Amino acid sequence: MARFTALVEAARNGTAGCVVVRGEPGIGKSVLIDEAVAAVGEATVLRTQGLEVEAPLAFAALHRLLRPLDRLRGQLPGPQARALRVAFGEEDGTSVEPFLIGVATLSLLTAAAEESLVVCVVDDAHWLDAATAAALLFSARRLGADRVAMVFAAREGEWAGFDPQGLAEIVLTGLDDQASRALLADRWGEAPAIAVTDRLIAETRGNPLALVELPSELTPSQLQGTSELPAQLHLTDRVEQVFLDRSRRLPATVQSVLLLAAADDTGDLDTIRRASNRLGLPEAALPEAVASGLLVSDATSCSVRHPLVRSAIYQAASASERRQVHLALAEVLAGSGDPDRETWHRAFAAEGPDQSLVSALELVGTRALRRGGYVAALAAYERAAGLSTDQAQRAGLTFAAARSAWACGQAAHAQALLTTARELSVDPLLLCDIARVRGHIEVNVGSAPEAHRIFVEAAHAVLASDPGRALETGVAAAVMRTFGADSGTPLRAADLLAATEADQTARTRCLRHLLVAMTHTAQGEWRAAVEALDLALDVGEQVDDRDVLWNLGNAALQLGDDRRQQQFYSFALSRAREAGAVTAVVYCLQRLCFGYYLAGDLVALRVAAEEALALASSIGQRAMTALPVAWLTMLAALQGSDEYDDLVQRLEEVVAASPLGITADPVHDLARWAAGIRAAGAGDATGALHQLTRLRVPVFARMADPERIEAATRCHEIEAARDRTEELARFAESTGRRWALASVAFGRALTAEPDEAEAYFAEALSHHALADRPLDQARTRLAYGEWLRRAQRRVDARTHLRHAAETFQDLRAEALADRANQELRASGETARKRDPSTLVDLTQMELKVAQLVSSGMSNKEVAAQCWISPRTVAFHLRNVFAKAGITSRGELARLDLG
Repeated sequence: MARFTALVEAARNGTAGCVVVRGEPGIGKSVLIDEAVAAVGEATVLRTQGLEVEAPLAFAALHRLLRPLDRLRGQLPGPQARALRVAFGEEDGTSVEPFLIGVATLSLLTAAAEESLVVCVVDDAHWLDAATAAALLFSARRLGADRVAMVFAAREGEWAGFDPQGLAEIVLTGLDDQASRALLADRWGEAPAIAVTDRLIAETRGNPLALVELPSELTPSQLQGTSELPAQLHLTDRVEQVFLDRSRRLPATVQSVLLLAAADDTGDLDTIRRASNRLGLPEAALPEAVASGLLVSDATSCSVRHPLVRSAIYQAASASERRQVHLALAEVLAGSGDPDRETWHRAFAAEGPDQSLVSALELVGTRALRRGGYVAALAAYERAAGLSTDQAQRAGLTFAAARSAWACGQAAHAQALLTTARELSVDPLLLCDIARVRGHIEVNVGSAPEAHRIFVEAAHAVLASDPGRALETGVAAAVMRTFGADSGTPLRAADLLAATEADQTARTRCLRHLLVAMTHTAQGEWRAAVEALDLALDVGEQVDDRDVLWNLGNAALQLGDDRRQQQFYSFALSRAREAGAVTAVVYCLQRLCFGYYLAGDLVALRVAAEEALALASSIGQRAMTALPVAWLTMLAALQGSDEYDDLVQRLEEVVAASPLGITADPVHDLARWAAGIRAAGAGDATGALHQLTRLRVPVFARMADPERIEAATRCHEIEAARDRTEELARFAESTGRRWALASVAFGRALTAEPDEAEAYFAEALSHHALADRPLDQARTRLAYGEWLRRAQRRVDARTHLRHAAETFQDLRAEALADRANQELRASGETARKRDPSTLVDLTQMELKVAQLVSSGMSNKEVAAQCWISPRTVAFHLRNVFAKAGITSRGELARLDLG
């Protein structure tokens, strides 16, 4: 109760909070929460409950929770308001991303919190439908300076789709000995015999429900200790049996009413009453069921007393009895405006194939997909496939189920369903779609070369019947190959291009150029690859397709076009934010980190990596945290942060626990690159070279070439430095990338004879002036300054060393800054140290808010961008102002962000 009081008071004062109450059935979770809510005082209390029978109905529990806030929906941004209408079945139309529902839920809760304290209570959270659980957990993790308190109650160890990792918990255990005896005495007037009481307390472990219910099944002589007790009094099974035995002592008609209530998921009294009439049950049966204490009812609602009552009665019923009550409920719900519930009751009542039911379930699945309810869609499609006798239809439905299973993270289930769909189907178009999903699963959690093979074979198989589909699939295969995922199966790119030549839409033209660019890239034909990529990028500006946009970003990254890769990743990120596609947002943020690093915008790098990490964690996708953690490890290595060792350990734990798919090599390469930077900073050139020569992804290796070449020369591996320089030269001369030409000249300067080095340094700096890679430019200036000082040209050296030192200080690259400052002192100039008072140490979210506000955004716009509330934006902005000692938004541009 003290924890609840503190939670609520913090929320009342503007600090949102959440707690999960865990414990075994009957331990008192609901009673405790009811007691706490009763003590809240003035507040908007929102309640909902997870129901096992409601699991196939996406957002059913969320709809109940948010119904009291319907009046506030008009305040939501248009896409969010529409997302809720689609989720709650109030509007048809194009599908919505499931996490946009989470954003809308967050917005609605924070809007209500502007009026009063909001307390959300979610009971039996372990039985929430998966879509509701995802939306509520997303909201719980994004609340900030909001007057909202969220309380979840869930059974110990039974999370299902509700996984509250990282949230605060209260774990309830049984009553102590004294309280257990007091409860027994209160329940029975006088406590049972001491030995009986001891046995009850020991075997129930102080579980209140068991202590109340189990004695009712004992005879007076057993309670008094004069007759032997049963051999076993197991908690859950025994308490369920108590409820079941109690129900079986009731008349058959009353038992039927109880079974109706157990099968019903509306909790509506009129629904139960009408279904009873359809079963021909007497009107007196319902009041008798309530009188038994197993059913709870008021003027409008009716439900079983406890989840254990529901499971005991429903599981003990025969299949025939269950079908009868489900059919009665379906008939009552027909025409009620709730076709999904009606269809599911019909599905539970079905005994065999039923074509009309198959069609109805397919519609249920389609509606669930539009709402982003992938788990619900999976259940509907899978049940429909099981009821169909048409092989082609079963293949299509099984594929739809597989796609839904993959969308909700059930990779193994999706693979099994895809195998079944392949065996059933002879349609080349469907087989291609099946292959593409198989390939995407392999990309993410399996073998990348196997994904390449699947994509190639699928593209060839569908070429004659659907060239456009073949082209898309072929591009996927070509992109895989540029990442080193080559199965050895050749792609007939020329055939794909010939078959799609007549299609002059912007999207197809872009994909055609992209296919050519990626094919040349994989073959090391850089000049032709760049020419094709430039055409693809120009046409791509007319394409508004997230998948195409980030493939263009990938291609630009592969071919070293820094500006265009940031442009297209940013386009894709913007589309993903608008749609509420959290996984796509995480993907784009991870890729934008490349450009931020190269451009020396390490503040943006940290903000993007931290946001990607927070979002991936908030949706429970641990594998997606690997790349953000790897980027933060890189940043810590460069800046000499004390967090480096902890981040390395954290990264190792994620890698060990999660299949990374195609991101495995990038994650490992970033870790190696970070280790190389760390070793170089400690003066261990040999260790740095060892790490940097292990990079496997070509684009990473080219980015790290300046460090690698310099490490090689510092440990006297001159030939290795020259070999790597000339290898990079082939790329640089073919593509004309200024940063690559600068790196080549830098490498040649380090390995040249003394009389040739200066010309190469000058050439490198001339290219750097147009390349916009400040870290590489500063590295070149440092090496040039060192060379000039060793040549006794100290005055000339100072200019380059000073620029290098200032850049490294701006980037917080402490080891490189120290090296530059030592050289400056050796050249006869006193190095200027940064004034610590100019630094502002901000949290990740404060950095993000400061960055967006300084760009001219309003608090409301920043809130929409960051998926937090305007009140939370204001809270972070106040912190920024206080830490920086500023009072206006205009001063933000002058901040030196930490």
